[in-house]
Amino acid sequence: QLVESGGGLVQAGGSLNLSCTASTFTLGRYTIGWFRQAQGKEREAVSCIGTSGGRTNFADSGKGRFGVSRDDAKNTVYLKMNMLRPEDTAVYYCARGSTFCDDSVDIRANQYLYWGQGTQVTVSA
Repeated sequence: QLVESGGGLVQAGGSLNLSCTASTFTLGRYTIGWFRQAQGKEREAVSCIGTSGGRTNFADSGKGRFGVSRDDAKNTVYLKMNMLRPEDTAVYYCARGSTFCDDSVDIRANQYLYWGQGTQVTVSA
């Protein structure tokens, strides 16, 4: 089971740090992806991080503003979001992937089989 936390309401230009924890498996053994879905829109990829905290990838929407990291000792993956914009408003999900993460490969939701319940991020103008 994956559990996201850290969402909330923030003003534009602010920051949030989302966390993704697992209670039934070791996160460090898997690629972990972050996705988001805004109301009325399709789910979209945000970022991924490979095993051993090596490779990362970001969708264009978050490049230069978002960072992803993992603390295997805490069995947690983080999504640090800076310079938030109203268009970042969405429910953010983490998911366990059956794939690798690399900045040369698109992040595809169908390669992520286990999902958390999501955490709401709302950015006010």
